Amino acid sequence: MKKAWEREYELMKNAIPKVLEEDEQGWLFSLSVEEMDDIFLKMKWKSNVPGSNAPERVIIAAIQDMANMGYDVTAAEALIDEGLRYLQANNMVSLNRITWRIWNILNNAKKNENHPYWRYRIYDDFQKYLEDIKIITAVAVDINSQTFFDKTYYGWLAQICAGALGTAVEGYTSENIERVFGNITEYVRKPNTYNDDITYEFAFLKALDRKGKELTSADIAEEWTALIPFAWSAEEWAIKNIKMGIYPPQSGYLHNPYREWIGAQMRGAVCGMVAPGNPMLAAKLAYIDGVVSHYNNGVLGEIFNAVMVSLAYVKTDVREIVKTAIELIPNKSEYYTVVTFALNQCIEKKNWRLAWKACEEKYYRYNWIHAYPNAAAEVIALWFGYGDFDKTMNIICMAGYDVDCNAAQIGTIIGIIKGKEALSKKWTDPIGDQLKTYIRGHKELSIKELAKFTVACSQKLGK
Repeated sequence: MKKAWEREYELMKNAIPKVLEEDEQGWLFSLSVEEMDDIFLKMKWKSNVPGSNAPERVIIAAIQDMANMGYDVTAAEALIDEGLRYLQANNMVSLNRITWRIWNILNNAKKNENHPYWRYRIYDDFQKYLEDIKIITAVAVDINSQTFFDKTYYGWLAQICAGALGTAVEGYTSENIERVFGNITEYVRKPNTYNDDITYEFAFLKALDRKGKELTSADIAEEWTALIPFAWSAEEWAIKNIKMGIYPPQSGYLHNPYREWIGAQMRGAVCGMVAPGNPMLAAKLAYIDGVVSHYNNGVLGEIFNAVMVSLAYVKTDVREIVKTAIELIPNKSEYYTVVTFALNQCIEKKNWRLAWKACEEKYYRYNWIHAYPNAAAEVIALWFGYGDFDKTMNIICMAGYDVDCNAAQIGTIIGIIKGKEALSKKWTDPIGDQLKTYIRGHKELSIKELAKFTVACSQKLGK
């Protein structure tokens, strides 16, 4: 094997000088690079969500989230108005300076020791999670059966339909959704299947297919960089970290103020699908996947959804599934307080609107993409949806916030339980069997083939 220095010396030694014409010199590319760099920087200050056009300002949201995680962000908040003025004036030189100054402040922010966040245990290791829950026994599922394939297929189909439904209305409040769309009971526009949630779930499956029981977070991280050409918020910073050689779990924590957003929670379903009836395995897989881009409560969000989907293969009572999944969240975590608060509202209130109103009021300081309000919405929609897909989708859409992520995850549960009966043709006919993505080498996928692939991955774990 040649040494690196040998290869580089050989390259230089064999290079023959050539006088280049002006258009051959390679400098003109800098114009397009500058243009793209400016576009992406502006998007940090002002952008609109693909699919729904909801407004977002992720640089301000980063400050918001660091504050919610118990850090002093006063110095960063003092720069927001100045940054918005530079954006308005298209002053890209100054906007660059202030953006990365804010990022430096966030990376070096001091703990606010009196903040309630620090009253709870930090779950930065799976063993800590296991220490604080009561482990439950797996229920055997025949992963070679037609029944398992059917449940997995309808779980995927329900997830994809639900995601297509929610994508059109994500990023808005319950009140404004109802003002524009009325009571949502079907697609509000012609649906499409583009969705970043499934992108990461597919990458998980590809890594699992390669590694089987030996799967690590590093394997998933490398699959992300291989398959996913661009990302946003927590996943964007995770991929940047990975490309700099910062692997999980550090990739999900360092430089990442979005580490307790919904990005891990939105992909928990696939972990449950490959671990049917085995919520502890689903939780472990969710942790392995979650720490690629998230941390602590963000990872617990993925565990929560993974456990519910795993249980859906062996339980039919949605309310029982919700309660069991909450029991598998450590009661020393802040995440536990969120899902238990939502559950208590369900029990105490007469209808979903009253329960959701209480959650909206309690978690108003959190971004609409944060795990907390969206976990609460999932609990409420499942509780009052009674296992009916149409009713559950109605509630989750009308609650608002990150609707596509929420709808897709809980839709999977109902698809697994009810199978073909869950989905009427109004949901499935516009989707058919085609899933469109922006994954390298997989721009179009058959949903049936995706289900077969998922079953095969589960069988690798079961061997």
